[in-house]
Amino acid sequence: MGTPRLTAEPLRWLGAPAPGGLALPAARSNRVQLYAPRGVYVDDRAVVVADTGNHRILIWHGWPETDHQPADVVVGHADFEAEGPGLLHLPTGVAVVEGRLFVADAWHHRILIWDALPEKNGQPPDRVLGQPDLDSTEPNRGAEAGPLGFYWPYGFAYVNGWFYVADTGNRRVLGWRGLPDGHSPPDLVLGQPDMYSYAENRGRGVGVDTFRWPHAVVGDSTTLYVADAGNHRVLGFTPPPGADRPADLLLGQEGFDRAFELPHIPQGPRRLRFPYSAALCGEHLAVADTANNRVLLFPGPPREGMYPAATGVIGQSNFDDSGENRWQAVRRDTLCWPYGLWCHKNLLAVADSGNNRVLVWRLALS
Repeated sequence: MGTPRLTAEPLRWLGAPAPGGLALPAARSNRVQLYAPRGVYVDDRAVVVADTGNHRILIWHGWPETDHQPADVVVGHADFEAEGPGLLHLPTGVAVVEGRLFVADAWHHRILIWDALPEKNGQPPDRVLGQPDLDSTEPNRGAEAGPLGFYWPYGFAYVNGWFYVADTGNRRVLGWRGLPDGHSPPDLVLGQPDMYSYAENRGRGVGVDTFRWPHAVVGDSTTLYVADAGNHRVLGFTPPPGADRPADLLLGQEGFDRAFELPHIPQGPRRLRFPYSAALCGEHLAVADTANNRVLLFPGPPREGMYPAATGVIGQSNFDDSGENRWQAVRRDTLCWPYGLWCHKNLLAVADSGNNRVLVWRLALS
């Protein structure tokens, strides 16, 4: 008998239905439709989606029983029909951490926190990270890079008692022991020599300890993974670092000094193009290989080494293809710019940004 492989079956479609062919689902702001969602969270009690293009967060209390089910709550706007930036400007990462809702309000350069999952439309946040108050929205608190400010914080994660922020515009990952209060400096910076440096790839080129666009963080007690989208790779740190140091794992590139990216060629099971997210799904690491319009599944999950091969692919019929919706039609099993991932039990939720929807897949070993 061979090694069991992880398979995926599309289970639920949130967002408007597709009109047919390659035409995209409608994106106008209402209770059903999504516009370029970039983040998703799923647990036993709720589904939360960063409806990025509509500058809002949608919440389903309980598991959606049908495709295209209307959301129950919207935050960021007072009602479901409002559009444009307001409280939120291009929100991306979302998660519920110890009962609190965290939202990466990326273009306001902050993370907003609700002390409980909102149950009313337009409910305001209770606290903020990255800004001195809830009214401030300037990059790096209106100054140069420092320990308490952010510049485009696209992702975050709470892993093994540490809270990490992918501070994308400052080319770094910040880490706090425990949940930060907004006033205490980080205990860790990855990708820069200190809390005040912000040069792309440390100003010396792609390497084993650099980032271009660190976009998402995920991990467990053994490994911390960083999706370094701009360098077309995922880095892994085994064990999770307590200080800035080189990575132990490299996905997507043949060497730590490479940032190879070439479209319109057979991609294979190892290459990545703009991987914007990752998620741990049991014994596999799922990586959103965004520009290749697929999700790759790496067994193990991998902890050390370079350039391992994925054994499963979602969104394409094989490892070589990379077309949007397989250049055929918007279907239940196709993807177009999958951007955000979240795993919960045997479910993998994908923010299928280019298709204006969220797809939830059921995972199983076969």
